[in-house]
Amino acid sequence: MREFSLPALYEVPADGNLTDIVRRNAAQHPDVAVIARKANGGWQDVTATVFLAEVHAAAKGLIASGVQPGDRVGLMSRTRYEWTLLDFAIWCAGGITVPVYETSSPEQVQWILSDSGATALVVEQDGHAAAVESVRDQLPALKHVWQIDAGAIDELGRAGKGVSDATVEERSSQAKADDPATIVYTSGTTGRPKGCVLTHRSFFAECGNIVERLRPLFRTGECSVLLFLPLAHVFGRLVQIAPMMAPIKLGLVPDIKNLTDELASFRPTLILGVPRVFEKVYNSARAKAQADGKGKIFDKAADTAIAYSRALDTPSGPSLGLKIKYKTFDKLVYSKLRAVLGGRGEYAISGGAPLGERLGHFFRGIGFTVLEGYGLTESCAATAFNPWDRTKIGTVGQPLPGSVVRIADDGEVLLHGEHLFKGYWNNEAATAEALADGWFHTGDIGTLDEDGYLRITGRKKEIIVTAGGKNVAPAVIEDRIRAHALVAECMVVGDGRPFVGALVTIDDEFLGRWAAEHGKPAGSTAASLRDDPDLVQAIQDAVDDGNAAVSKAESVRKFRILSSQFTEESGHLTPSLKLKRNVVARDYADEIEAIYQK
Repeated sequence: MREFSLPALYEVPADGNLTDIVRRNAAQHPDVAVIARKANGGWQDVTATVFLAEVHAAAKGLIASGVQPGDRVGLMSRTRYEWTLLDFAIWCAGGITVPVYETSSPEQVQWILSDSGATALVVEQDGHAAAVESVRDQLPALKHVWQIDAGAIDELGRAGKGVSDATVEERSSQAKADDPATIVYTSGTTGRPKGCVLTHRSFFAECGNIVERLRPLFRTGECSVLLFLPLAHVFGRLVQIAPMMAPIKLGLVPDIKNLTDELASFRPTLILGVPRVFEKVYNSARAKAQADGKGKIFDKAADTAIAYSRALDTPSGPSLGLKIKYKTFDKLVYSKLRAVLGGRGEYAISGGAPLGERLGHFFRGIGFTVLEGYGLTESCAATAFNPWDRTKIGTVGQPLPGSVVRIADDGEVLLHGEHLFKGYWNNEAATAEALADGWFHTGDIGTLDEDGYLRITGRKKEIIVTAGGKNVAPAVIEDRIRAHALVAECMVVGDGRPFVGALVTIDDEFLGRWAAEHGKPAGSTAASLRDDPDLVQAIQDAVDDGNAAVSKAESVRKFRILSSQFTEESGHLTPSLKLKRNVVARDYADEIEAIYQK
């Protein structure tokens, strides 16, 4: 199939903007908790009425400080209550939010703020303020910098005391659906980040249609979602705005270091994350079972869950014997895993990278279905996702209702719909190239099945052509290899080479456990064990599993274990954890060369 679309389930208000959401919630659901904030180690519910009042108070402060309609206002912070509060406050003041990753370097901060022409900025902590101050002389348009940890919200509240409610209402209603809501800068795997202009229409079309298509997951007063993704990433913004539109309760935490504890205390009914989160849940549970001497039981339970899930997709369904095994393991293993995920949820939405078919079946098998989706910054997050009632594991689902997915003659995925970005800020040439012929050219390669379910098989620019002329899409085998608990990252190489190779980094968190179980010296590192026969064999097992998913010509023949990990700090990962392949290839040229030495 070359093209597929679904009718829209939500009509975008032509004269509305995202501030309508908080006003509507306060009017229609005044006492419903729409958001929760951390306070004294626990969760404090914030009703729709209170949230609107706090948003308006902050907006008044921005207006009093000189923020004008259309002004760009930067936000540089970890995920927390104040981020969401300020996002809506900026819109209520008539401004345009410009997210900045809290891990950004001073050079990146300078580029984003100067390119967007930001006139004001809110940062979270001293380190962020110092980064901005170091480049302040290169930001002539920047008039104000507030710091959340230094009392920014109270400061804005005091500054706005003299601004009337009528002024805020007037400012809030100025922006229309096709006006910019935010400029989100792409992660920049190559070159400088580009600013994607996303309109109020983009978010309405995106979030409105997702909420309607997944309505059982967004029941007001019953459902809740925990947000731990960075709000500087468009997926994080989706997770922020969709619950507000429903509305359901939204909880925010800054990172995933204590995610298990946060899930246990907040107990969300819905989790939105990236594959690495679900891989960690699986690998941690398996490692704990092995440490407790129950590794074989866990593995049998995992195999049963996967078999049960696969059987659900067959006409006859699971056999009686499989049902009996499943019921036994549900009491012993699956119920405990669901408890780790908060105990109330049955669904998760995953994006950012492929989850992997085996892991998808495992989670559905334990009673926690992960709905895979696919999207880009330019598509305002998800442009395709699996519906809750018609999941096809191994695909990224059907198109967002109201949008179209087309497969070009060369296999590239093309998109059309109201959710798409307006263009790249200050970059007409890049906009014209990306939106050629009225379609957004994603750069991804994919296929559509007879039911309109999309599979992503690779990136056009990442296709490796071996010396023998074989085209290899790295994503499929990399994702399979990376699913192994010991593997942090995997990058396939082989362009112009006689065969496909791979660079593999080791997950520090699991290396310690593995080393102890295999009698290696305490404190062993990837650098000290990279040539260890047992570790090499373990990675070979991961590679063999990856090779099982591809043809012989596409399989990894040789690999190199690296001494260190790819990180954002090392310059090898973007803030959204995508590999900067050109940088890795440059910095590890000797390691790549060693793969092909006889």
